[in-house]
Amino acid sequence: MPRFQLADHLQKAQPPQARDIEAITAEILDAKRAGGEAILTIGRGLMEAKALLPHGEWLPWLEERVEFSEKAAQNFMRIARNYANPQALADLGATKALMLLAVPDDARDEFISTPHLVDGEEKTVIDMTSRELDRAIKERDEALKAAAQAQAEQKAADEARKKMAEDMALVNGRMEGLRDEAAAQAERLKAARENAERLEAELRELRARPVDVAVQVDEAAVEAARKEAEAAMRGKLDRAKAAEKKAREDLMELNSALQRAKMEREDALQRLDAMQRAEKRAAMASNEDLVLFRELFERVQEQVNRIHGLLLKARDKDADRAEKMSKALLALAEKVREVAAP
Repeated sequence: MPRFQLADHLQKAQPPQARDIEAITAEILDAKRAGGEAILTIGRGLMEAKALLPHGEWLPWLEERVEFSEKAAQNFMRIARNYANPQALADLGATKALMLLAVPDDARDEFISTPHLVDGEEKTVIDMTSRELDRAIKERDEALKAAAQAQAEQKAADEARKKMAEDMALVNGRMEGLRDEAAAQAERLKAARENAERLEAELRELRARPVDVAVQVDEAAVEAARKEAEAAMRGKLDRAKAAEKKAREDLMELNSALQRAKMEREDALQRLDAMQRAEKRAAMASNEDLVLFRELFERVQEQVNRIHGLLLKARDKDADRAEKMSKALLALAEKVREVAAP
């Protein structure tokens, strides 16, 4: 049996409603000549033929009968699987239709129908060149990526803000407790100092107090009693001064802890300020139009810088040409001013 003389054989092997390969081939060839919305017909016919042909016959049939490469056939089949609107394909053509497969199904129709800014001019996908469409798709992807990044940053910022609020509450509570404890410790230090001063005064008084001794009183015993009293008072004074020293050290430690808490709070406030600035940047980045505006603005800035360089060169070489370039640039600036005006 000749390689492509399969009509009778396949018709016997298929259900009555199935088309044979010859009918499919003829339809694809007619669609190739028609173009436009026939792209769908080609893609569907290719899928039908691939399912119908025996193993090993697909690639030879593509090459010999419909003159498609395997890659081209895959592209047409992808279009047929992903587009349902014949008129859209008639307006777009195969090249743009393939490029638009990079846009998700649920966003493709809106992307096609929405005007896009191309070099300062609004254009629909149908009006764009293939290069402009490729750039518009990339700009969309970049804007979506930036928006997703902004959302992730916003989520992280929300979590960080919550943690920051908890940290700030702990730091503030700790500082309040340290302040109260430091105030109480200062009172204890004051009391210890006053007690030590009182004991020192009593010891001085004890040393200066004259002793009335009766006749026949043992002066040695009196002196011993005085020394014993002084020793006892000295012991009380030493303990009081030790208590004062401990109170002072405790107060210094509390003040150091309070200072560290203040530094922690200052650090937390700085991080909060940085977070708020980051949130503002994230809010700007989450706006797709704003992201696109910023990108286009940066491009325009770059082009203006290049124009300025060319203008400087022209002024050195050709004054008349430089004057014309200046007038053109001023006209452009006036147009920008009109666009920017509220």
